Amino acid sequence: MSSPQDSAAAQLSAAADRLVHRVGHWSKARWAEPARGTGAGTSRGDAVFALVERLAGLAATIEGRAAHAVPRLASDMVLPDQLRVMVLDLLAVAPPDALLSAAHDLDATGSSL
Repeated sequence: MSSPQDSAAAQLSAAADRLVHRVGHWSKARWAEPARGTGAGTSRGDAVFALVERLAGLAATIEGRAAHAVPRLASDMVLPDQLRVMVLDLLAVAPPDALLSAAHDLDATGSSL
């Protein structure tokens, strides 16, 4: 029998897999294209980086620590790796509701790309 934590973790992992599978092969030019439904001048890379920052902030809140700035690396092509790290951090510390919220954020961001 699976626990709510297992189900939430599975949903978050699946959402991360979908998004990384979709964007993991993108070129620099593709990352620079505008994201749909976001503010003017928001690139796809900006949208995914904002997601990475939200996930990092969620993990910090759950752990009871101050959020730290996530470094924006020189190439957006590393964003899938940053995303995976943040998801692993959440899986290590988050209660089920936070995991489900994060999975929703991943899917919503994926829809805007």
